[in-house]
Amino acid sequence: MATLEYDKTGRLLFTKEMKKEYKILLPMMAATQFRIMKRVFDEYGYNTELLETDGPEIAQVGLKYVHNDTCYPALLVIGQFIHALQSGKYDVHKTALLITQTGGGCRASNYIHLLRKALKKAGLDFVPVISLNMSGLESNPGFKLTLPIIRKLVGALVYGDTLMLLRNQTKPYEVNKGESDALVNSWIDNIINQFNQGKGFKLEQQKQNLDDIARSFAQIKLDKVPKIKVGVVGEIYVKYAPLGNNNLEAFLQEQDCEVCVPGIMGFALFKVDNRLQDIKLYGGNAIKFKLINALYKYLEKMESLIINCTVKYGFTPPGKYSHLRDLVDGVIGLGNKMGEGWLLTAEMLELAESGYPNIVCTQPFGCLPNHICGKGMIRKIKEINPKANIVAIDYDPGASRVNQENRIKLMLSVAKENLQKQQSTEHHSTVQKVKVKAKAKALAD
Repeated sequence: MATLEYDKTGRLLFTKEMKKEYKILLPMMAATQFRIMKRVFDEYGYNTELLETDGPEIAQVGLKYVHNDTCYPALLVIGQFIHALQSGKYDVHKTALLITQTGGGCRASNYIHLLRKALKKAGLDFVPVISLNMSGLESNPGFKLTLPIIRKLVGALVYGDTLMLLRNQTKPYEVNKGESDALVNSWIDNIINQFNQGKGFKLEQQKQNLDDIARSFAQIKLDKVPKIKVGVVGEIYVKYAPLGNNNLEAFLQEQDCEVCVPGIMGFALFKVDNRLQDIKLYGGNAIKFKLINALYKYLEKMESLIINCTVKYGFTPPGKYSHLRDLVDGVIGLGNKMGEGWLLTAEMLELAESGYPNIVCTQPFGCLPNHICGKGMIRKIKEINPKANIVAIDYDPGASRVNQENRIKLMLSVAKENLQKQQSTEHHSTVQKVKVKAKAKALAD
């Protein structure tokens, strides 16, 4: 068994010896992206496992070890970790936990401290907690976030975002049900096999893979009947995680909707851009600025790969980050960047603009920035785009799932009326065009 080591502050370290012996548990958020990203860590010798547990007992465990005024995502992530450790499935003396820290003003940066406090309360304070961050907040001898790992994680993100987007645009219209999901799984296996061979990360390889992926989805036989198009936005965890949003995406698909969930790449660009703006406004190290700016440019290049391959095969591309910034000019300040900040408002504007005017804004309990930039901006968004049909849904341990789904159904009933009006208008316009052409032909004869 690895010897427990602590730093000067008393923080339990994840040592090089632990890297060889320990299993690292990862919380689940965005399934498609995280399944690929997990394999990047595995490639570098970390023994990782994604937690896919769900159910109301997760929140109850969280409530037992975290104060109930803490933001809902923290409650769920910590609850899922401790639920796993108490399940008997893992050797708790050879298990570590990994959690992200953005380093921003959002309380998400403090999840790691809440987690350690909860572990101590549960008698599990010998379980090391690893911080995944690029801010220099914490370091561990047995875990290093190197440039090659970052590059491959970004590559995994690009593939994951693309697969999620293409599946969501094909699945509702499939003639052969299940074909899109099967293709996603097939491509994940293919990409992981490439990773294992040291392939799939170079720019040309990524371009070719993304072209092949988009082409394969374009070959799925579809029945493109008109459907209600719904966008999903909100706090990043509740936006993606089925555990956090009560399987929102599956519910919307059951209601015969086409769902669009903006990818994680936009959020990654947002966080890196914020660091650049901080240095510009408040000063900072010139070398650090150059490094962060290089990462920003690299992410922009990766974003363009997703956009180019989807446009080429007739899919609706994700909104370009620079365009999202332009959309909020005069609407909300770029200094509003706690949590999802202005990006949340921008995503709603972009969804409405790109054909997804019906929007579910997921609002986790305790996330004040999310309520301000989400629910608080709905009236302004509707002034800019009257087609916007937005419902803000609160998610917390005491929220009724039935109530949440009923409120979404009310939004969808309005969306259905709007779709019928649009179809009627388009039909009338088509009839008029036919009549004009017929009259012109008759006069010519």
